[in-house]
Order: sequence, then C-alpha cells, then structure tokens
Amino acid sequence: MDMKPPQLDADLTERFAAIVGAGQALSDSASIAPFLVEPRDKFHGATPLVLRPGSVDEVASILKLASETGTPIVPQGGNTGLVGGQVPDAAGGQIVLSLSRLNRIHSVEPRENAMTLEAGVVLADAQAAAAAADRLFPVSLASEGSCQIGGILSTNAGGTSVLAYGNTREQVLGIEVVMASGEVWNGLRKLRKDNTGYDLRDLFVGAEGTLGVITAAVLRLVSKPRGQSVAIVGLATPAAALGLLEIAVRVAGGSLTAFELMPRIGIEVVTRHVPGSRDPLTSPHPWYVLFEISSLRSEADAETTVETVFGEAVAGGFVDDGVQARSLQQAQEFWRLRHALSEVQKVEGGSIKHDVAVPRALVPEFIERANAAVTAFVPGCRPFPFGHLGDGNIHYNVSQPVDMNRTEFLDQWDDVNALVYEIVGELGGTISAEHGIGRLKRDLLAEVKSPLEIDLMRRVKAVFDPDGILNPGKIL
Repeated sequence: MDMKPPQLDADLTERFAAIVGAGQALSDSASIAPFLVEPRDKFHGATPLVLRPGSVDEVASILKLASETGTPIVPQGGNTGLVGGQVPDAAGGQIVLSLSRLNRIHSVEPRENAMTLEAGVVLADAQAAAAAADRLFPVSLASEGSCQIGGILSTNAGGTSVLAYGNTREQVLGIEVVMASGEVWNGLRKLRKDNTGYDLRDLFVGAEGTLGVITAAVLRLVSKPRGQSVAIVGLATPAAALGLLEIAVRVAGGSLTAFELMPRIGIEVVTRHVPGSRDPLTSPHPWYVLFEISSLRSEADAETTVETVFGEAVAGGFVDDGVQARSLQQAQEFWRLRHALSEVQKVEGGSIKHDVAVPRALVPEFIERANAAVTAFVPGCRPFPFGHLGDGNIHYNVSQPVDMNRTEFLDQWDDVNALVYEIVGELGGTISAEHGIGRLKRDLLAEVKSPLEIDLMRRVKAVFDPDGILNPGKIL
C-alpha cells in the first residue's frame, strides 16, 4: 500500500486551506515546527501544511479532498506519542491534521456514568469535567496536561490506573469517526451492551489513525473515590515487590488502583534534577514501590487498608521500610517521583527505551536477564527499568554510560533492542505494552505477529483506506 505522495502545488494547497480558513491553515516554518518532531526527538518530519479544523464537517471535507487527490494525511492530537505515530515523514508530501480545535465537552451525565466530548479535549480537562460531576475518568498519564482524547483513543493508552480500570479501550462506549472517503460514522452510543455484529469501535481504538480519524467519543465514567491513600516502600528485589503485590491484591482487591515499581537509580536521578524532590525513606533501597488504595467508603478506610498491606508485607519479609502519605501534598510529592522518571532521563544523556510487558510473575526474571545482557553489550550502561508491575508492563530504559558520547550510545539502539526483545519473546511477552507501534516499532511487528495476523491487518487497512492516505507508513 506504499504510495508516492503527490506534489502539493499551490492550487491544491489553497483548496485544503480554504476548508478551514486561512488562519487555521499553517504553512510558515515557525508555525509548523512544533508539529514536526515528537517528544523523544527521534523522528523529524516535513510538511507544507498543518490544517486545524474546527468541526467534524471540516475534517470530512479535508479527507474527501485528500481521497480524491491521493494526498496523505497524518492525524495529530497533543503530539505526546512516543513511537512517532503522529509525525509526518521527511519527504514533505504529507499534510498534518491537528485535532486540537475540536475541544468541546458536549455533556457529562452522572446517571449514565458517561461523558461525550470531542477528540481535541485535553485529558486533564476531561478528568476535571468528570470530577465536577462527582465522577472519575480513570485514565491517568504523565502527559495528561497536554495529551488529547483522540490521541489516547487512537493509541489505546495505558498509564498508572490500568491495574484497576483497564486500558483506554475499556473506557470507550462509542466513537465518531471520519473515514478516508470523508464519510462520517456516528457511533456515539452510551450502551454498555450491544451485541449486534462486528464491534467497529474497537477497530479504530488503537489503530493510530490508520483506519479513520476519531473526532469524538462517549467515555465511561466511574464512581469517584471517597478516600485515597498512597505509600512508598523500599524493597530488596523485584521478587519482593511481587510478594507485596500479592498481599495488596488479596487485601485491597479492586481498591488497589496503582502499583508502580521504581529502581534506586530512578530515585537518584529524579532527586538530582527535580527541585524540591527527595527520597521519602530514611535510607536508600535497591527498589521502591509506590502503591495507591482508592476507597469508595472513606479516607480512613483507604488509610487502614494501606496500613494492613504494609503490616503484612513487613511480617512476610517483603518490605524493609515505608512511609504513608499523610496529606494531599505529600501524596503528590510521591507521585511526582514516579511521573518524573521518563523526563529526567533526558538530562542524563541518551536513553534507549523499551515499552514491554511479560507475565507479571516473570518480571523479576526479565529484569535480571535484560540487565545482564545490556551491561555485557555496553559496559557501563545504566539499566533503568520502571513501571506498572501490577499489569506486567515495564518501561525498560537504558541510560548511556557516564563517559560515553550520546550519539555513539544511541547508534546502538537496534542492537540493544534486539537483546531486550529476544528475552521478552522467550518469556511470552510483547514489544509494545501501551505506547503503540507507530514508526518506531513498525519493522519489528513481523517478528512478533504471525504472517496470517499481518495479512489480516493489511486486509483491514485495505478495506478502510484503499488508497493508503491515512497515516501512511505507521504500524504497517
């Protein structure tokens, strides 16, 4: 389905610009620059035009014209994706379609536990709208202040609340999608049960804009917790963290809403580079776990549950030390340690990153084997594994040796990937747990999917986007 992009001459560019109006069609280099590079600075693109439609009708008109003229379109939300799925290629023949102006929240319905909103709504604003109605939208990401609903749906984002509530896919009741042809599918339904044939909704969630452009959604809300309590504990090994997890699941059940594993190097780097941060424990530990209990009863109930989990974990020999947040500010400080882990690695130089998952009982084996493999291959490198132990998703990052050139280290990206992914495969895991495929992992997909799976995906793509204009070069 590879296609040569058309020459975007002045006439065609003007036809696209006329759909959104001159003020919303960006073409000067300064205005379009933020749309052409992703957060990790790994992929850089080029485009003659960034279109910022203000309605679904404008999106439909853009795609209709794109289909008629064979013009590739790259949908983009908040541009926080980590696999390059939102960035155009460097050839300069792809138009960026920014959904940021589709930012209206149409309704929040507490009795239905549902919220209807447009794709450009920022996640933090959606969370705030749910909270104002005494409800919770249970997706939480480090980028929630800038990522957008359309983006998190298109990538099926994960985050720190997956353990209790599931991925973004589980929060979606209905969607509105503009097809490559410009046709609009209005699937904005609030039904919890609808067993009428193929679930088209789930085809578009996680498709990274390659099958259609999500323009609106109906999201599931849940009851807002009446109390939350957060603790950080120090442990000797990831195996000990698994022992703590088993106790927390047994004691807390569904009220365990986060369980995050952090290495000592992570705490050191955050406290070194984030003003006001500190290790909350009295002495350093090889590993840390942040866990959160959310009670539908009361703050006291949440606090008591944390204390029970901690007490049993100490008695079982899994936990060496710990501290429970005694104020909202202290809880936020604990979470800042976790949320800052990705960002601070940039200050330490080059970082080779992996978003993998293995069965959670095998996480300790994975970390041990991966650490041994990468340090043998790049002596002095600093393994930096952290993440969502509760669902087996580890962000296995590797920071450069202190005395190595950044470029020299990053040139070994593919070789380090191969070492890590081989171990992941042997343990029955996946090379992408929550970030998606995009451009970064596109060429690896055939190594983890069967030929039949790849063929079926290509057939689906051909049905929904026969001319290959939607986010070409991503996933497949």
